[in-house]
Amino acid sequence: MIELEGVPELIDPVMVAAFEGWNDAGDAASTAVAHLEREWKGEVFAALDAEDYYDFQVNRPTVFMDGGVRKITWPTTRLSVVRVGGEKPRDLVLVRGIEPSMRWRSFCNELLGFAHELGVELVVILGALLGDTPHTRPVPVSGVTSDPDLAQRMDLEETKYEGPTGIVGVLQEACTHAGVPAVSLWAAVPHYVSQPPNPKATLALLNRLEDLLDLRIPQGELPEDARAWQVGVDQLAAEDSEVAEYVQTLEEARDTAELPEASGEAIAREFERYLRRRDVSPPGGHATADGGDASYLRDSPGGKARPTRQPPKPGPSGSAEGSSEGSAEGSAGGSAEGSSEGGDEDTSED
Repeated sequence: MIELEGVPELIDPVMVAAFEGWNDAGDAASTAVAHLEREWKGEVFAALDAEDYYDFQVNRPTVFMDGGVRKITWPTTRLSVVRVGGEKPRDLVLVRGIEPSMRWRSFCNELLGFAHELGVELVVILGALLGDTPHTRPVPVSGVTSDPDLAQRMDLEETKYEGPTGIVGVLQEACTHAGVPAVSLWAAVPHYVSQPPNPKATLALLNRLEDLLDLRIPQGELPEDARAWQVGVDQLAAEDSEVAEYVQTLEEARDTAELPEASGEAIAREFERYLRRRDVSPPGGHATADGGDASYLRDSPGGKARPTRQPPKPGPSGSAEGSSEGSAEGSAGGSAEGSSEGGDEDTSED
């Protein structure tokens, strides 16, 4: 039963969702929603019953002490509301949780029940997948939808992905069948540096969300964290000639593929984005493009993945339906339906 007592009447509400697990390479998507919740001081108003959707041997509860009292936190999905101010205020319904272990259709129906009761006009699902993209270039983020009209109206790709999918793809299709407009944004995370956090991918998702919803998102320390992350990965790659050579190969492939994108329209789009932000001081297995798993850098002689050396400055941080759905449905380099199911310069799936 859905209880929404205490939730005020919302203004043009949009639901923004992300789920830890296969759809969340580098924790980029779940960290993006957590950032929104933190920056706009979201208040949790509902949580799904963990008993209905989670296998506690897969996602175990955690024990903590609260004022000398022992308590347990159960893995679940929580909903909160934040109000975005400005000339045209609007509300965001934030959904953050873990990909459910079972009963996915009931899970999606329950979320759609909340969306209906709250008058949600659009659902945006964030995801991240592992792909063949260099860490030195802008993070590809693809926007995809199953709705042809929405694709045309919002300059998105219509998903054509076929293959294994995660909760992001299932929820998007549930929205489509329920008549709720839905979009998936997929960030492509370098498969050779897959461990979280990945603040650069998180920032790219938030930038794309800004453009999609025409709002301004406080970036906080994310730009600084993203720079520190890239410096750390640069240093790590420089210590291994094979990795450095591989990164260079990815850079050349990416630059060649994007030459046609260096158009007046693309430059104007980036300039407009810069103007909007000019007064802001910047200071588990995951889905991959080919549906497989990836580990950090390359395997050591012993056969185990090397331990991660964190960049000098810590930052926030996936997978996606991407690697499954695609490397958003296309390729980790930028196609979304493969990598996730989408396609736009900042990759993904459905």
